[in-house]
Amino acid sequence: MKNKSTAIDSARLEKAKEIANNPAEYKVCEGCDSIVGSATVICPNCHGYRFDGSADRVVDQAVYLGVREQTSVTAEDMV
Repeated sequence: MKNKSTAIDSARLEKAKEIANNPAEYKVCEGCDSIVGSATVICPNCHGYRFDGSADRVVDQAVYLGVREQTSVTAEDMV
């Protein structure tokens, strides 16, 4: 049986793999370093509007976020 931390880490790693395998579908917010969909106009986290859509940046950020512990606040944290 997996504990909650392992399940979350696994989910983060799987999402990072998905993003790294499809970098053209994503971009990185230059305000908060969040990864968002390529059609995003305003970052839902920091309301920034500057993004880096280069494949190298997206892949690097996905790998970085996928292997570290989550530090951002999510909607589930507010319940």
